[in-house]
Amino acid sequence: MTIKAVVFDAYGTLYDVQSVADVTEDAFPGYGEIITQVWRIKQLEYTWLRSLMGRYQDFSVTTRDSLAYTLRSLGLEYDDDTFARIVEKYLHLDLYPDALAALSAMKDCKLAILSNGSPDMLEALVRNSGLDQVLDATISVDAKKAFKPRPEAYALIEEVLHVPPAEVLFISSNPWDVCGAKAFGLNVAWIERVTPEAMALACLESETLPPLTMFKILRTQMDELGVMPDHRIHSLSELPALVSAQRS
Repeated sequence: MTIKAVVFDAYGTLYDVQSVADVTEDAFPGYGEIITQVWRIKQLEYTWLRSLMGRYQDFSVTTRDSLAYTLRSLGLEYDDDTFARIVEKYLHLDLYPDALAALSAMKDCKLAILSNGSPDMLEALVRNSGLDQVLDATISVDAKKAFKPRPEAYALIEEVLHVPPAEVLFISSNPWDVCGAKAFGLNVAWIERVTPEAMALACLESETLPPLTMFKILRTQMDELGVMPDHRIHSLSELPALVSAQRS
């Protein structure tokens, strides 16, 4: 097997979705963390629900709808400017600190993003973070009107990059995405940023689980769906060595 393309999930893999917490806390002091966690959970749920219902709306709509749900559920009042300012953060999410160096070290491969994000959101995010200088393609599932983990979404990789699944390494920190990519037939590396041991320790150290800990339990641990990643790493900085080994 020769890896010719390395394809990344965007949200939670290259970009830290928790970095919205600064703007949510600024807008609603004392509620920043709970808004951040519920918003992300509902954002993911809405992609799956819309897929199951056959009522696709792009990720920008899903992002706004899930934020509206979150604020309404918490009884928080807001004006249009505040709402727009919070949503705008999704165009300026923080890159994980090791992302740019890792991608820059793999320039001999085709590098791309495959994301649920809408084209406009992804274009702005990639440009604002400087990844447009190292990526060969930014692929949005909007071309298929089907969110990951639908197989049609992963099929876009070969259609755009002209590299077959056997020669693609797909990278995600999201277990549901890892399972979807592996079920489709891609080679998959999972970024396990939070270990079960760390989760157990966090639970022991707190009588009441904070929202972020609960989120990590639900969204960072590998799912039981009958498929497993080919590789397990703990940070993006480990990727260049992994890819080099697969190409040698």
